[in-house]
Amino acid sequence: MPLVVVPTPIGNLEDITLRALRTLREADLIACEDTRRTGRLLAHYEIKKPLLAYHEHNEDRLAPELAEKARAEKITLVSDAGTPLVSDPGYRLVRTCIEAGVEVEVLPGPSAVITALVSSGLPVDTVVFLGFLPRKGRERTVLLDRIGRETSTFVIYESPHRLTKTLTELPADAPVAVCRELTKLHEEVFRGTAGEAAEHFKEGARGEIVLVVRGGVVEEAPSFEEAVERARAYVAEGESPSRAAARAAKESGRKRGEVYDQLVGS
Repeated sequence: MPLVVVPTPIGNLEDITLRALRTLREADLIACEDTRRTGRLLAHYEIKKPLLAYHEHNEDRLAPELAEKARAEKITLVSDAGTPLVSDPGYRLVRTCIEAGVEVEVLPGPSAVITALVSSGLPVDTVVFLGFLPRKGRERTVLLDRIGRETSTFVIYESPHRLTKTLTELPADAPVAVCRELTKLHEEVFRGTAGEAAEHFKEGARGEIVLVVRGGVVEEAPSFEEAVERARAYVAEGESPSRAAARAAKESGRKRGEVYDQLVGS
């Protein structure tokens, strides 16, 4: 028997395939993040099946057990919403099954990432999914810098109370789409720049949010020679060599002393 991975609706309960419903009806056991939430979905379609809570706190323990069960029983894996493994539990179970020689069958279906990408109106030729950004620290800084410099479209899951902070840390001119409550009653897709989005959501936001960002809008830092030329231009405008060198160095990420020495020595 294969382990079957089944995507579930991200909001609207009608967004489920006939194949997914058949698979759930045929399952011997459904492993899910939250038995209450999956129970409501099953009740909506009048499906009664045994449910097992499978989440980040117990997946290390349960993955080998479920992989073994899948040899003889129809085991189905779902998450609370969307496709399992995508910022949701399931990777360890799929990996364990593969290593144990148990077939893994994955059904296509709802995904907040794909829905947001298509809704954004931004290029989808090169896409980077970052999931939830680190809340702070060097890792967050490195990722935000990458977004500014790499010409790709980035997809980020964001919480309502951190949305504005993230938007203000992105390049102000970066094209973005803030996709909120996708497929639900209060769905909203705001398209504009990061600066415009920060202003739009300055009072906060509600619901589940997917942030899509077009990266690569930060210009490369000027070379040393370009920094010196900027300093010369500032001197020509009336600034002192010291102030001109300091200003050009700050804009280019160069050392003030080196720019100053080249400026006054040339």
